[in-house]
Amino acid sequence: MIEELLMAAAGAGAAAVVYAGAAARVVKQYERGVVFRFGKLRGRVRSPGFTMIVPVVDRLHKVNMQIVTMPVPAQEGITRDNVTVRVDAVVYFEVVDPAEALVRVEDYRFAVSQMAQTSLRSIIGKSDLDDLLSNREKLNQGLELMLDSPATGWGVAIDRVEIKDVSLPETMKRSMARQAEADRERRARVINADAELQASKKLSEAAAVMSDQPAALQLRLLQTVVAVAAEKNSTLVLPFPVELLRFLERATPDARRDAAPHRTPEREIPPLIDGADADAYPWSRTAAAEDAIEDLTGTSVEPAPTPRED
Repeated sequence: MIEELLMAAAGAGAAAVVYAGAAARVVKQYERGVVFRFGKLRGRVRSPGFTMIVPVVDRLHKVNMQIVTMPVPAQEGITRDNVTVRVDAVVYFEVVDPAEALVRVEDYRFAVSQMAQTSLRSIIGKSDLDDLLSNREKLNQGLELMLDSPATGWGVAIDRVEIKDVSLPETMKRSMARQAEADRERRARVINADAELQASKKLSEAAAVMSDQPAALQLRLLQTVVAVAAEKNSTLVLPFPVELLRFLERATPDARRDAAPHRTPEREIPPLIDGADADAYPWSRTAAAEDAIEDLTGTSVEPAPTPRED
């Protein structure tokens, strides 16, 4: 009798262990458990930790609550300004309602992926090329709104959407490169012209100052000589401005007057023969003619007398 009781107890204990092993479940911290009893959803979602279900009757489905990073395959489309591009993106989403994610949609991951591809192609057709290249924040927000609206009914929340890459045809890349080069050249020319304008204004002001103070021109010339000589050149070309000569001419009026040749007032040379007309004799000269001869030759030339005929 006692042996039968012991064997029955052992069998019951074994059955309890087997039942506990079949009914025991562990839900991880980043998961939630959804129980279906005879195919019907139980209202309570199992929280993380140890939980029990009825074997054979209940089915426990674990739903990952982590943020999922899903790459969107590259989509080829034509922009609003008729440019063919290939755009790929990344979608970040998470499950906020495990029961809805299992009941409302067959595979919420596949559904989000297909919706992201469709929305991306729609965004490509509604945008310009410049928006795809430089105004991605606005496009990302538009994609997020387009995905979040249907995903809310699936128990899924779209965290963010990012356009990852935009592929352009080679011809378009070359055209954009030429455009960028032309724009940079234009800006360089504008900057150079502006610099020339500012330099011309400063040079005009400097010229006005030098015209008031002629000595400043000489100082500037000496500074130029020092700058050229600092390069250890064997040959030094020294410009001699005309303004400096004019300054020296204005600075020394007395020296210019002293350096002028002495002119003897014109005087008539008396004729060698009394009572005769001086014009009849070729050796008759005025003092002005003698001075002119002296200026041309540098020496005083005395004309030789012509012999007279008796």
